[in-house]
Amino acid sequence: MYSAIARNKRNTVFIVLIFLLIVGALGFAASALWNSPSIGFVVLVGAAVYALIQYFAAGRQALSMSGAQEVDATTAPRLWRTVENLSITMGMPMPKVYVVVDPAPNAFATGRDPEHAVVAATTGLLALMDDAELQGVMAHEMGHVKNYDIRVSTMVFGLVVAVGFLADVLLRMSFLSALTGGRNNNNGNGGGGSNPVFLVLGLVAMIIAPLAAAGVQAAVSRQREYLADATGALTTRHPEGLASALEKLGAYGRPMQQQSTSMSHLWISDPMKPGVMDRLFSTHPPLADRVARLRENATRF
Repeated sequence: MYSAIARNKRNTVFIVLIFLLIVGALGFAASALWNSPSIGFVVLVGAAVYALIQYFAAGRQALSMSGAQEVDATTAPRLWRTVENLSITMGMPMPKVYVVVDPAPNAFATGRDPEHAVVAATTGLLALMDDAELQGVMAHEMGHVKNYDIRVSTMVFGLVVAVGFLADVLLRMSFLSALTGGRNNNNGNGGGGSNPVFLVLGLVAMIIAPLAAAGVQAAVSRQREYLADATGALTTRHPEGLASALEKLGAYGRPMQQQSTSMSHLWISDPMKPGVMDRLFSTHPPLADRVARLRENATRF
C-alpha cells in the first residue's frame, strides 16, 4: 500500500510532464500554422502556469461541474456519519462532504491531498444503498484519498480539460488560417496559413491530442479503481458490502443526468452513456471484474 502511495506521488510529476508535452506540441503546431515560433513558447509557458493553478483549483472545478452541494451532520446525517467513522478508522482528517442531486447512484473523491480532500455522493446512491453498501462505497472513495489517487486524478482532470480546449482553438485557427491565407496569396502576401499542409497539421493535432489525453485518463484510472476497492475492503473488513454496492451500480445501468467526459474517471462507476468510444477509452474496469476480485480475495481482507 505504501509503495502504491509513493508511486502515485511520482505519477503526479509524470502526468504534469505529459501535460506539458501534449500542450507544447499543440502550441508548436499553432506556431507552424501561423508561421510564428513565439506562439509555441507562449502556449508552453501558459501551460506550466495553468498546471500550477489546476493543482490548487481542479477540485473546486470538479465540484462546480458536478453541481455538488456541501452538507454537514445536520443536512445529511447518514452520509456524514459514515464518512466521519471511516475517517476515524483510517486515521485521516475528515474530508468535506458533498451531495450531488442526481437519481443515478454514484460517488467521487477529489482534492490534492488528505488535508484538502472532498468526498461526494449522489442522492441516488444514498437512496439505493443500505448502510453496509454505503460504507463500502465511501470506504472506496476514502481509499482514493489515502492512496493519493485524488492528486493524480485532479491533474488528469486538468489535462483533459486543457487539451480539449486548446485542440478546439487550434482547429478554429486552422480554418481561419486557411481562409485568410488564401486572401493573402491573392494580395501577393505569403503566410503559413496559405499552405494546406498546415490546415492538415491543425486537424491532426485537434484529433490526436484529445485521444492522447483520453488514453492517459483511462490508463491512470483503471488500476486506481482496483487499488481503491482493495483499500476500502481492508478498511471495513467487509468486502461483501462494496461488492454488493458495485452489483447494484451495474444493475442500475443508466447514465447520470449531468455528464462530463473530463471528470468521468473521478466517479466510482462510469457516469457516461455507453458508446463505442466510451468503451474504447473506458476509465473504469468492468464492474463484474471488480466484484469478482473482491469476492475471490475476501479471506485476505
